[in-house]
Amino acid sequence: MQTQDTRAAGSLAAVFSVRLLGLFMIYPVFADYAGGLAHATPYTIGLALGIYGLTQGLLQIPFGLMSDRVGRKPMIVFGLLVFALGSVVAALSGSIMGVVAGRALQGAGAVGSVILALVADLTAEENRTKAMATVGITIGFSFMIAVVAGPIVAGLVGVAGIFWLMVVLGLAGIGITLFVVPSPPALRVRRDAETVPSMLGGVLKNGELLRLDFGIFALHAMLTASFLVVPGLLHSAVGVNDDNQWLVYLPVLVVSVAIMVPAIIVAEKHRRMKAVLVGAVAALAFSQFLLAFSGGAVAVLVAVTIFFAGFNVMEASLPSLITKTAPAVAKGTATGVYSSSQFIGIFVGGVFGGWVHQAGGDTGVFVLTGVLALVWLAIAAGMKPPSYLTTRLVRLGSTGAAPRAGLAQRLKEVPGVADAVVIAEEGLAYLKVDSRSFDAAAAEALAQAN
Repeated sequence: MQTQDTRAAGSLAAVFSVRLLGLFMIYPVFADYAGGLAHATPYTIGLALGIYGLTQGLLQIPFGLMSDRVGRKPMIVFGLLVFALGSVVAALSGSIMGVVAGRALQGAGAVGSVILALVADLTAEENRTKAMATVGITIGFSFMIAVVAGPIVAGLVGVAGIFWLMVVLGLAGIGITLFVVPSPPALRVRRDAETVPSMLGGVLKNGELLRLDFGIFALHAMLTASFLVVPGLLHSAVGVNDDNQWLVYLPVLVVSVAIMVPAIIVAEKHRRMKAVLVGAVAALAFSQFLLAFSGGAVAVLVAVTIFFAGFNVMEASLPSLITKTAPAVAKGTATGVYSSSQFIGIFVGGVFGGWVHQAGGDTGVFVLTGVLALVWLAIAAGMKPPSYLTTRLVRLGSTGAAPRAGLAQRLKEVPGVADAVVIAEEGLAYLKVDSRSFDAAAAEALAQAN
């Protein structure tokens, strides 16, 4: 990427990561901490862990649309201030409902869609996919670092201290936004990165996209519900106390990444995406039933490792599948619905996981997540094999709209182009291409000549 694009992608990935780092740190230590708060029950603990996802899911798209009007940076700063305020409320709360309020406020700072829109504003079309991938990889690494670091940090400063750390990280994100992230030259709707309201209906009627939306919903519902009981299980079955649980999470995550890398290579390079996806969902289901009905230390460690391996494979695969499946001109809208589904999954996993934990204990939670995985397995098994197409943007020449009338059809005749949509007012052609055979030079030459 060019220097400007690299700076934009790196700095915005940093804004994303500093916000997510504290949020993910909470997962492995929250259930035990919340159990000591006033009026805490398994249900309210699940509500407190999951409520963040509800406000985040509901406000992702509105935040993105508002940023088209008032600017990206003002919305990011506002969202991070709301996030920091929620962290203060949670840190100062001695009751579970105070933490619920704080977590809801944290989620109300829903800046993820705005950050992705700003990435699109600041990067050239030919580098945008790489820039988005940089942000995605950063999110994945933030999760893995946070799960390991959470118990360590909680042992040093307590869980309330993690909430205060979130305040610091939120303010750091504001500083990065204001002083490091470049300012966009102009605000424009980027269909490859933003939700376009007029396209929501088509995206919500696309059965293949809905399968993927359900997948990310189920994955994060399972993750959130599992973290309500896994820390306690590691303590009772494996004998690892809360402060030292990183000794389990670190090797588990290392092994899971070692499994994920070859799985993704097989899925992408050898074009076995559906087989890898279905296998990962089956592994997730197996891990949950193993946790439900086998209480031994070895079984628990094996099940947790299988779960995180499947989780990491899916976290890497599902965004790629969204890109392959969504129409080129609706990629941003499809990604917005997908992201909202993820956060609603966090909410549902926390609330229903807490309710089932209160009624049926640890086993009930794992049966719930196992059944959810089986439903997902049935849905995934019926998906069509993906097209292995990616989205490419090509800038048009400046000769006016009239010569562009038949450009889309001519672009479809370029080797490797499966579909093309020309948006004259944006000066862009949105292409779906097979990267193995796509003639980028021919497409660019054709677009520039029109």
